[in-house]
Amino acid sequence: MQQQQPSIKNTTPNELLTKKETAELFRRTTSGLDKLIAREPDFPKPLKDGNDRSSRVYFVRVEIEAYLAAKLASRAEAAA
Repeated sequence: MQQQQPSIKNTTPNELLTKKETAELFRRTTSGLDKLIAREPDFPKPLKDGNDRSSRVYFVRVEIEAYLAAKLASRAEAAA
């Protein structure tokens, strides 16, 4: 029996990630992501899909990746 290959998702420059997907990238819960956002002023701002409190929240993938790259670069500079 053949195993199915995982589908490779094409990423576009402005791909949006849900709050849950963003939390998974950081290996946190969504409430853990909220705490990270509150304590990190340079964390990318979310996009809301509407004006209601219950509107979905999205993050732009390239902004999240740039944030992570900057954090890794600052860690490397501090270690040097």
